[in-house]
Amino acid sequence: MFKFASIAVAAALMMAGASAQADVKKIRLEPFVSGLNAPLAMVQPPGDSRMFVVEQWGRILIIEDGELNGTPFLDIRNLVIDRYPDFDERGLLGLAFHPDFANNGKFYVSYSTQTDWKGSRAKLFWWDHSNVVAEYTVSADDPDEADPNSGRVISTIPWPQFNHNGHWLGFGPDGMLYISTGDGGYANDWGIGHNPEIGNGQDMLDLHGKILRVDPATGEAAAGNPHIGDDDYDPKIWASGLRNPWRCSFDIGGDNELFCADVQQNSFEEVDIIVAGANYGWRVVEGTHCFDFLNPNDHPASCGDQSSFTAPILEHNNCKAQPEGCLGTSVTGGYVYRGAHSDWDGTYIYGDWSKQFGVMDGMVLMGTRNDDGTWKRHETEIVNMDGNTPYILAFAQDEAGEVYALTSLTTGPVGSLDTIYRVVPAN
Repeated sequence: MFKFASIAVAAALMMAGASAQADVKKIRLEPFVSGLNAPLAMVQPPGDSRMFVVEQWGRILIIEDGELNGTPFLDIRNLVIDRYPDFDERGLLGLAFHPDFANNGKFYVSYSTQTDWKGSRAKLFWWDHSNVVAEYTVSADDPDEADPNSGRVISTIPWPQFNHNGHWLGFGPDGMLYISTGDGGYANDWGIGHNPEIGNGQDMLDLHGKILRVDPATGEAAAGNPHIGDDDYDPKIWASGLRNPWRCSFDIGGDNELFCADVQQNSFEEVDIIVAGANYGWRVVEGTHCFDFLNPNDHPASCGDQSSFTAPILEHNNCKAQPEGCLGTSVTGGYVYRGAHSDWDGTYIYGDWSKQFGVMDGMVLMGTRNDDGTWKRHETEIVNMDGNTPYILAFAQDEAGEVYALTSLTTGPVGSLDTIYRVVPAN
């Protein structure tokens, strides 16, 4: 974990890492499977030959031997809230298989659903939806189909706005379930459903803007969480100070570090290594820069003592407010490569949704660790895309350590024309 005495020191180190970006990596995006609706995750259970892909509109499909099974493994479109066709961040968002899936058939999904206002939160009638984590079990009759009636909700978090949902799911090497949550939506961690004084990211009794660690059997805080017994924290919190952690991953082939890309506001994007008890600074800082939620494009020279914040390992300019040298508008988390191409071993492959909103211009990026523990960003040239790289929605990794890019041709979750690509060297 890297902690810095000041934002200035962190920014200086970032600039040092960003100054040597000349070694652009040439890559290809090799088509793997097409005909999907906004693929947001692709997961391979331990020891299983099948890949399971999450479609945003509410289905999980199986890919086996490079072929897409037309019969859904799970279809919960009836549970998923209706989405805006032009752009939406709600839907079926995450998938994780129990470490003992081969024996118990249990897996976990996260999705956005209509909030039931009959309960104690009826006073929040103006909120947009709820994000749910639920456990399902494979059908006893067919291993390629889940039992749709086996759903057991283990977590429900009301959401004030339609965006910044997070809700990546993943099992750590400790067998516990990790959940990413965005700050609640809208912008600047401000507005309906946000702590007006400090924002949700810094409110330690609020589950928005956090990484949660729960026991999958109960949905309650997992033993060993850093704040159990502290009345100033919700015990489920593993890490805090995040805006919209969009896609995380454990480096299972390495040191089991947890990498998360955290989408920032208008000026910068960041990637973090998540550590127990760490605070990544949102909304006090955006990346390594002080942030003023009332003037989001301005970055004050000082914002108090930030020595308790953990700085990102990688940062790049957001094209909305920092067009000079920018690399996108919404960072997308990836995976540490552990596949057959030895030159890439240990390289973090990630990207950005697009440099422009209305035009496909997705970015694939790489990060490598320096000898001193800092990180260096590398841009890539995608030699087979002719400058028309689709929107980068997510990344995935198979058991062999190969990395895939999950892409879309549209800004919204519509149609069935989207493609998953394998990321490979250009030669």
